[in-house]
Amino acid sequence: MITEEKKQVLQLFAEGRKLYNLMKFQDARDAFARALKIDPKDGPSGVYFDRCQHYIENPPSEDWDGVFVMKTK
Repeated sequence: MITEEKKQVLQLFAEGRKLYNLMKFQDARDAFARALKIDPKDGPSGVYFDRCQHYIENPPSEDWDGVFVMKTK
């Protein structure tokens, strides 16, 4: 059974991913932040929060295909 909190996290994650794919990184980051406020241990939201922060500071090219390329290990 999925808790109401987990349902909220999943909805916020889905919202964040949609915004992320539309290159609306600030709005996406905010959605992932709200998910993390509910569940600070939600790994996927944490990963995408960090990716959004990266793209806010280093915007991808207009032909970005949604793939995140790690530059360091």
